[in-house]
Amino acid sequence: MKQRTIRQEVSLQGRGVHTGSDVSLCLKPAPVNTGIVFRRIDLLGHPEVHPRIENIQDCLRCTTIAENDVKIYTTEHLLAAIVGLGIHNIGIEMNATEVPILDGSSKLFVQALLEAEMVEQEAEVNHVSLTTPISVTAGSRSLIALPYDGFKITCTSSDDRQFHTQHLSLDITPEVFTSELAPARTFVFFEDIQSLMDVGLIQGGSLDAALVIKGNNILSKEPLRFSDELVRHKMLDLVGDLALLGKSLRAHIIAVRPGHAINAQLTKKLSEHFSELASGVPKSSGTPAGPLPILAETSMDIQKILNLLPHRYPFLMIDRVLEIQEQDSLKAIKNVSINEPYFQGHFPGQAVMPGVLQIEAMAQAAGILMMREAHCEDKIAYFMSCDKVKFRRAVVPGDQLEICAKILKNRGGKIGVAECQCSVSGKVVSSAELMFTIVDHHPSH
Repeated sequence: MKQRTIRQEVSLQGRGVHTGSDVSLCLKPAPVNTGIVFRRIDLLGHPEVHPRIENIQDCLRCTTIAENDVKIYTTEHLLAAIVGLGIHNIGIEMNATEVPILDGSSKLFVQALLEAEMVEQEAEVNHVSLTTPISVTAGSRSLIALPYDGFKITCTSSDDRQFHTQHLSLDITPEVFTSELAPARTFVFFEDIQSLMDVGLIQGGSLDAALVIKGNNILSKEPLRFSDELVRHKMLDLVGDLALLGKSLRAHIIAVRPGHAINAQLTKKLSEHFSELASGVPKSSGTPAGPLPILAETSMDIQKILNLLPHRYPFLMIDRVLEIQEQDSLKAIKNVSINEPYFQGHFPGQAVMPGVLQIEAMAQAAGILMMREAHCEDKIAYFMSCDKVKFRRAVVPGDQLEICAKILKNRGGKIGVAECQCSVSGKVVSSAELMFTIVDHHPSH
């Protein structure tokens, strides 16, 4: 099979869903073996960013890549369109930091690429095929790549309450991608919107560019394009995230509740596997794989927090884990917004964050530490007692609560004692010594 590029340039304009910035994007033909290359033409020297797994920067609600401190946000829908159509060499020029969201799917990218026309080139495609299963797991999420003569995805998507469980299996060809996956739009749960806005995301979001799930209902400006549009979009994202492998993959991917973070984990593991095969030197079984930057032990984004903690709106009190040191101490933040529901009654005309919720934020931070240290899956941290509690200052809307937690005792991964404090602008506002226990999580109870 020959490599392909596009015959002529094609341009698109839109807005970044997270930054809210207007962006113009030009797709250009590229020579053989170039691969996919982003260029930031708004920056001096037009620096390039290559979509490779080693360049991944973040996976919070999108896939962000960075090279030499130059970032490109929300790459997944465009990358899915490119590799889904079987295009191997292409230049992408942008005058902003984020790929436009357009209608929230890959449909308009596919239309533009088809208008540009695809042409074969002289060099052969670099296919890679699995000879052994590769798998990754994170809580209730899992991905398995199996040997297969082609590219197939079998996917199950579900929300935490299992109201919107969907399943689909497809052999992915350019024709199948164009008709069955490309039109599927991104989606967000209504109760997550405020917390995402609080951390500076979805500034350009709207019902023109996403489906909003509220309870059993799906809100959109146009009807669903597929009855199972949610699982189709999860498959679309997976195609885009696997593009970071930089090779044409032959495998059957079985995905349960995929997301950008675990997609990146699988892509990294596949990259290591094929590097070992190419070098002929297998990695020592006693040497663990090097950590992916976004999945390192030093921080956690909101998606990883949601995967680990059972709490949801309005009771999730951690927005981001900034730093984890030696697995026994942690620094996290909670952005205190006037939109917090408890401010309606605490107190009208003089909003103050309840002290008990500051304790809850400290308990959640300590619970994260305990569960990570004990490598717990399908577990939950139950708050048992608090001691030495002190409140020093009022916490009000607009404050950013910095939460520090340190494990003092860990009894067999079952009972923990943590020393915690909350600060605002470097000044301690509350502190406590907390005890909690780790038990099995039974969400149906």
